Amino acid sequence: MNTKHLLQLGASMLLAIWAANAAANKPYILTAPPRDSGGAEADVYEPIAQYLSAATGKKIDYRHYDNWLTYQDRMRRDEFDIVFDGPHFVGWRIVKLDHEPLVRLPGKLAFVVAVKKDNDKIASVKDLAGRTVCGLAPPNLATLTVLNQFDNPARQPIVVEVKSFKESYAAMANGKCVASILRDNAFKRFNEEKKLGKVIFKSEGIANQGFSVSKRVADADRIKIVQALTAPDAPKRLKAFFERYNKDKDLAKTSRDEYQDLGKLLRDVWGFDLAAESATKR
Repeated sequence: MNTKHLLQLGASMLLAIWAANAAANKPYILTAPPRDSGGAEADVYEPIAQYLSAATGKKIDYRHYDNWLTYQDRMRRDEFDIVFDGPHFVGWRIVKLDHEPLVRLPGKLAFVVAVKKDNDKIASVKDLAGRTVCGLAPPNLATLTVLNQFDNPARQPIVVEVKSFKESYAAMANGKCVASILRDNAFKRFNEEKKLGKVIFKSEGIANQGFSVSKRVADADRIKIVQALTAPDAPKRLKAFFERYNKDKDLAKTSRDEYQDLGKLLRDVWGFDLAAESATKR
């Protein structure tokens, strides 16, 4: 091998080493859905980024997006490394981006559709096709769970957007909507006081919100993240997060099996229909 080839080989090796070091030093990006203003969200998630940075020895940057369109676009581009959000998005990322779910909130999520207790015209969720239902705007999981009960998009309920489950229940009670979509425990709480509604549909319980990581997160770092988030002192170190989502309860370890097929709930959200993408590739 002559000197020219040796120099070229040496340059290639140096370039490869530089690229590997650059990748190793690139920070992990942590994010969550735009549920609140940037300042309020930073109070919840910046401590998580700092806590996991200390646990892994890797730089972790928190990114806030102030609208769902940007959040979903960046997700589809695979720009996130550590994400905390709903089970439908976790399930989608498992299929499309090879994400791995690590820990989740305890318990199951279930949703109900309720109508006025004296409404005898609506006996099942299928009777709501073409009728108004009050629910949080998609991609809210409760609303998408109900819409998923309808195979024909032209024969779905008309969703009237509200800002909270409490508002959804009140809108059903005062006749703004024929039906209300809300968490099962929220309906129970509101109806015990008001006694104005009855349940015509309840979904099966599915895995709760959770943290998933991209394939760029090293196996050793995944182990450290799980250990940190399930550590006994995690609630104290991440007080704002636990106060909001998980008061007085520990996070639970999870696996892909718990989120299997949940990505299909996003079929009515543009760019997230797994079935449509599969059909296009055939």
